[in-house]
Amino acid sequence: MTAATTDAPPESSLAGAYPPRRSVVAWLFFDWACQPFFTLITTFVFAPYFAARLAANPAEGQALWGYATGLAGLTIALASPVLGAIADASGPKKPWIAAFGAMMALASAALWWAAPGVPFAVPLALVAFAIGTIGAEFATVFNNSMMPRLVPPEKLGRLSGTGWATGYVGGLISLVVTLGLLAGSPETGRTLMGLVPLFGLDPVTAAGDRAAGPLTALWFVVFVMPMFLLTPDVPATGASLREAAGRGVRALANTIAHARRHGAVMRFLLANMVYQDGLVALFAFGGIYAAGVFGWGTIEIGIFGILLTITGTIGAFVGGRLDDAIGSKPVILGALGVLITCCIGILSLSSDRVLFIVPAEPPQPADGLYASLPEKVYLGLGLLIGLVAGPMQAASRSLLVRLAPEGRAGEFFGLFALSGKVTSFLAPTMVAVATQASGTQTAGLAVLVLFFGSGAVILAGVNQRT
Repeated sequence: MTAATTDAPPESSLAGAYPPRRSVVAWLFFDWACQPFFTLITTFVFAPYFAARLAANPAEGQALWGYATGLAGLTIALASPVLGAIADASGPKKPWIAAFGAMMALASAALWWAAPGVPFAVPLALVAFAIGTIGAEFATVFNNSMMPRLVPPEKLGRLSGTGWATGYVGGLISLVVTLGLLAGSPETGRTLMGLVPLFGLDPVTAAGDRAAGPLTALWFVVFVMPMFLLTPDVPATGASLREAAGRGVRALANTIAHARRHGAVMRFLLANMVYQDGLVALFAFGGIYAAGVFGWGTIEIGIFGILLTITGTIGAFVGGRLDDAIGSKPVILGALGVLITCCIGILSLSSDRVLFIVPAEPPQPADGLYASLPEKVYLGLGLLIGLVAGPMQAASRSLLVRLAPEGRAGEFFGLFALSGKVTSFLAPTMVAVATQASGTQTAGLAVLVLFFGSGAVILAGVNQRT
């Protein structure tokens, strides 16, 4: 196997042994439980609904969504490394996961009341989305920091990849449930499966789209339970919260002050900061872009999401094994190359052209799903993005575990969240500003090529030995 250059060996179980397989399987259910927030709300159902039905127009919806994403990212950037350091000093991670998971679930449920024509629906949707994002990301910080205690170092890539793939499957099933049973077309009144929406959800008021919020909340509460019940937590250190806070903040300050001692990990975190920023924006605006440029509705975007999630699941499983076989860094660099190519391809599309200059017939309402050439190309590029996004994120997580000093996984996963979020307001905000200034959605996505390219250049300098 390949291993990254480290300043200290990976953290291991305090007892020198790893928990039974059922504990590891239970840990994987966190990704399953949390993924619908990103699948249903951030990308494929609620975000396009917000742009198409709540905002004044899709361009303004994309801009507002970008500002909300940026604000959430800034909050996460400021708080996550400190919280991670405190959790390391106090020991147990589950109380933090429970608190922030509840925050995400409550905010998701609140999206139900963001209905068309309701006063304050737009600010309600934006505030609830931002709060939910903060809760989901903070819970993930503490869940990730449990990884070194679950499997030996040579299996971290497979664990991380399997976790991402499990999450994708959970997101896929939640998306099928939403589109097949809850969200109906305003034109036909039927769901993707041709059924009348359950519970009397009215397609005219987008009740099925809004139901994605309560479904996300319920899904998390039910499926996170195996992790809480079966996966062992880190033992308590005996420190009070105040003592843990002081100890954690001092440890974090020491880490930052002595960053040169962790040269490889700090360079990786810088690269992660840049390319994760681009990925946040890409997923935040993928469905919104399709709704505005091609006029896709919930059904079209939902089927697109199902297909993309399938390729994401395949990519995460394969990527986890590639990670253990060839190393995390090559997996990430290869994924970034594909993302750059896909972004350029998307920029070349409009409703009536491909490759910037090649004319094409625009989509017509009676043509069926993805009938025009630009739609087909966008669909293909989206599937490629799904194929590599999971491996890139899983490999990033496992690379950090290999690089982090022993006993400080939570602190460094706090820095990992910081690196992924410290400028995560920047790419969505730049997309929002460019979209608002130009009045076109395409201009807003041009910045992503720069983020992915810069991240690849920085990551190339991370020293990884085999």
